[in-house]
This record gives sequence, structure tokens and C-alpha cells, in this order.
Amino acid sequence: MELSCRTSASDVRGSDDSPPTSGDTLVSNNPSNIESAPKSGNMAQEKQNDPMASRTDGGVEYKSMVWWQAGMVMVAETISLGILSLPAAMATLGIVPGLILLVLLGAMASYTGFVIGQFKRRYPHIHSMACAGGVLFGKWGDRILGWGQFLFYVFIMGSHILTFSIMMNAITDHGACTIIWMVIGTVLSLVFTLPRTLKHLSYYSIASFISIIGAVMITMIGVSITKPGAGPDGVIHVRLWPRPGLSFQDGFNAVSNMVFAYAGHVAFFTFISELRNPNDFPKALAFLQCSDITMYIITAVVVYYYAGDNVASPALDSASPVVRKIAYGVAIATIVIAGVVNGHVGAKFLYVRLLKNREDDLLHQKTWKSYGVWFAIVSISWLGAWLIAEAVPVFNHLLGLTSALFASWFTFGLSGMFWMHLNLYGKWTCAKAFLFVLNCVNILVAAILFAVGTYSSIAAMVENGATNKPFSCANNAGGH
Repeated sequence: MELSCRTSASDVRGSDDSPPTSGDTLVSNNPSNIESAPKSGNMAQEKQNDPMASRTDGGVEYKSMVWWQAGMVMVAETISLGILSLPAAMATLGIVPGLILLVLLGAMASYTGFVIGQFKRRYPHIHSMACAGGVLFGKWGDRILGWGQFLFYVFIMGSHILTFSIMMNAITDHGACTIIWMVIGTVLSLVFTLPRTLKHLSYYSIASFISIIGAVMITMIGVSITKPGAGPDGVIHVRLWPRPGLSFQDGFNAVSNMVFAYAGHVAFFTFISELRNPNDFPKALAFLQCSDITMYIITAVVVYYYAGDNVASPALDSASPVVRKIAYGVAIATIVIAGVVNGHVGAKFLYVRLLKNREDDLLHQKTWKSYGVWFAIVSISWLGAWLIAEAVPVFNHLLGLTSALFASWFTFGLSGMFWMHLNLYGKWTCAKAFLFVLNCVNILVAAILFAVGTYSSIAAMVENGATNKPFSCANNAGGH
């Protein structure tokens, strides 16, 4: 069975194979030109091209989310593991460079997310990064981005399994072999991934949002009381600039962890595809970006200010043993649910690819066969995530490697290419020239993060590899 987006860009545009007109640019005086694309299409054609649109009476209705539900799912997917690594990244880089990077990366992520929404409006058939890759680069772009995004999801799922084991070791004082905790986390995540629509996950996501806010607040209050960064003289030494003797790979790994904190873009096409009204996506995006930028800055600065050089990653390990157990207990929901959202979207990518072109519309049916296919894909995905979590047992390094390999392109680089595809033709203005330079910078930043970040993450893993062994029962919780 062919695993590709059969609908091509020319199918969406119609028989006219000409490039986009100037009316399609993001700086047009009439932005509705993009929203009304495809040029020669109509609502019936859009529905036929959109694999998430139901064509079976009484079947699964995927396009069922309103904007706030999409916003909650986006927050649950994005604000989770990334925030737990930020205080340690701030300690590595210093407060001034750290704050500048958090704000700058947040602004870039906001803009690139907006471009993804514009690209989806231009090509309604796109439901994943793979389909977008097909529009940009043809068959091979579809395949490379398809498997790249699936691996990215599996790596993130593995990060959540690893964090689940750290949480359980912290709460139970290493009450069981770490491998057992990872297996339990994998099974629990698999069960919560089984609903087939994101609307169901949006209700879980509310609990995830409350969970991460509660866990971070408890940690900040705890470290402000115990002040783990205080020296014998009672003074907490906080640096405004990078620590002396900082190695290149450690510094760049800290930057990669900040990039990972904004790495939700890979799922945006899927989220838009399950919105009842895709034009509501900017509202959901604004909710996400206002939430994550604010929380990231407050958490990174406050925890580092009181923990100093003793700040841990995940950040919850910086608190006292009792507070740490409470914080991890509150964080259970976000540790599990955020991984579930990524697992759901990753499995949905394969599920849609396998079933979307079947004449019996199995994709939308409520039958044992359709449920069986979904269960098999979800199970295989979580099995792969468990293997990755066991093979790369260091939290910081796993996030850094994941960010370098995938997040750099999905968050920054590809959005720059989307803009180029939409706007290179037509009339040029000063605003359009500025956006051209900005998107060139996005692509360049992605390339640098990919090349240098991958090297730095692997070098750091080799350098510190003796501290944690793969497939080990050893306690991986900090402060033990």
C-alpha cells in the first residue's frame, strides 16, 4: 500500500499549473486570497481532498474541535518536558543570553506557526508535514518528511517514558527496577492513546495544563524556601553570562533544549485538520504562544535564581525530597498526557496513510477492523518509544538530540520554505523583502541547529555516557 499523499499540489490548484499569484502572498492587501484557496476549487472538492472529512454516515467525525480545544491540545503537546529543562539551560547560558534566546525563539515560533496556518489554507488536503513535503519537493519530500516526523514523535514519546520512570523513582525512592517503571509508563500511555479523535484528548489536555502549572508552581515555591543554590555563606551565586569554561557542546545542547521547548509545530497540520473551522487556528496559536513564552521565562528565571548551579534537569529534581515527590505527583498528568498527544498524532499519521484511499472508507468506520488497525499502530509506536527511552537514558541528552535532529527543521526551517513556496512569485514590496530575509534566517538557523546540535548532543552523550547505562535498573532520579 502506498504511504504517500496522493493528492498533489496541482490537484489542489486545479489544471492550471502556474505559480501562485501575488494575491497569494502573506503581505497582500487582501489576505482573504489565501484563505479562499485553492483558486479553482470549491467546498465539495476541498472535502474530497481532505482525508479527515467524513464520508460515512454515522462514522468517526475527526473535524470536531473548536479553537479552545485545539489550543489546549497544543499547550499539552508543547508545554511539558521542554519547560523542565529550561532552568538548567539558563544556568548553563546565563540569565541575559537565556532570556534573549527564550524571547527570540518564542517570537520565531509564533511567526513560523502562523506560516504553517497559511500554508494549510492554501493547500487544504495537507494533514501532516509529510504532505507538506510532497507539495514542496514531490514524492521524496513526502517520504523523507513522513518518516522524519514519525521518528520525531517516537523520540518525544520516549522522552515521556523516561520522565515517567524518573518520576516514579523519585516518588517511591526507587521502589522498583527502572525498567519496570518504563514498562508501566508505556502501557499507561498506550491505553490513553486509544481514542481516535483529538477532541477526546482535548479534555485530557485540560488536566495536563493544570498539572504542569501546579508542578512548576510547587517547585518554584519549594526552591524559594530551601534555596538549594546557597553556599556556606548563604549567598546564591547566579550568573548573568555563560559559566566560565563552558564547553561548546554543553552550551549548544542548552540552546537545543530551548528550541525543544517550542517544538510543537510538527503536529500543527494535524491539529488544523481536526478543527471544525480551520480559520480559527490563529486563536489557538495565540493561546499557545502567550502561554508558553510566559511560563518558560518565569520558570527558568525563578528556579535558577534560587537553585543556582545546583539546578537539576528535569527542574523538579531541584526541590527538596518531600517537595520533589509532591511536584512529581502533581506532574503525573502532564508527563503522561503530553506524551499521549504526541503518540496520538504520530499514530494518526500512519493510520491516515494506510486507510485514507480505501474505497470502503475504513478510516471513518466504527468497526472491529478499523479499531484493530488503530490499536496495532498505537502499540507498535509505543514499543518503539520504549526502546528509545531505554537506549538513551539521559534526559537532557535525549531532548538535545531530538531537538537537533528534528525540531530545528519542523519548527523553523520548513516554515521558511513554506513561505518561499507561497510568496516568491508576484509583486515585491519592502515588507515582502523583509519577510524574505526573515525566512532565509529561519532556514539558516534550522541548518545550524541541525548540524551543530547533533554533533554537540552526541559528543555530550559520549563524554558523560558512563553515568547512565542503557537497559539499567539503576535509579535515574536526581537527588538520590
